[in-house]
Amino acid sequence: MNKNENFTKAKEKYFKKLEQLIPIVDRVHGGNHLEFHEVRKVFNIILKKINESEAEKPNLDDEFNKLSEITHNYEVPGDVCETYESVYNMLSKVNEAYWN
Repeated sequence: MNKNENFTKAKEKYFKKLEQLIPIVDRVHGGNHLEFHEVRKVFNIILKKINESEAEKPNLDDEFNKLSEITHNYEVPGDVCETYESVYNMLSKVNEAYWN
């Protein structure tokens, strides 16, 4: 399997769920975890670039680097719900698929 296929499979597996969950987590936890507002913004940029690109795997280096920085490499805060944790886990898997 090539690198583009890995990322394509990760998008197919996680993006629909992330599109649903990220706004909810932002609404519920954004007040106490201001960094999640940035997570939502960067994810929206990723979605826009993917939707506007004709490439199977557009250049998202800056966005995935920014997500890793914002989330401290997807480290789940101790005071959040399972959905927040799930979002970070899915983002981490998509990030890994992007780079591999």
